Amino acid sequence: AFTTSTRPIERIAPGIVTRKSVNEPLETGILSIDSMIPIGKGQRELIIGDKKTGKTAVAVDTILNQKGKNVKCVYVSIGQKNSTLANTVRKLEERGAMEYTVIVAANAAESNAIQYIAPYSGIAIAEE
Repeated sequence: AFTTSTRPIERIAPGIVTRKSVNEPLETGILSIDSMIPIGKGQRELIIGDKKTGKTAVAVDTILNQKGKNVKCVYVSIGQKNSTLANTVRKLEERGAMEYTVIVAANAAESNAIQYIAPYSGIAIAEE
C-alpha cells in the first residue's frame, strides 16, 4: 500500500514522559540475541559491525521472523552493492516478507549526502 503523505525527516522527538513505554517484545528468531538483548516493538535498533560479520543475516532473519505478527519492518541499506541488495530483496520476496517490509536503499554508488540521509528517511517511514 502506497501513501501520499509526507513529513520532514528531521523532527524533534517527543519527550520521554509523553512516549508510550515499550512493553511488547520483538523476537528476532535468533535464540542468542533474544535471550541476551531485550528488544521491544517500536524500538529503534541499529546493527553496527565490520564487513562480513553477519549484520545483514541478522536483519533478514529478524524480518522473516515477523511474518504473521502484525509488525511492519523497515530495512535501511547503506553502502551495499546493488547485487547484494538484490539478493536480500529476493530472499524477502521468496518468503513473502515484502508484504510487511519497506526497503530504503542508499547503495555504494549513491552520493555521501544520500547515504547520510537514508537512516533518517527510514525512521520517518517507520514512525508514520
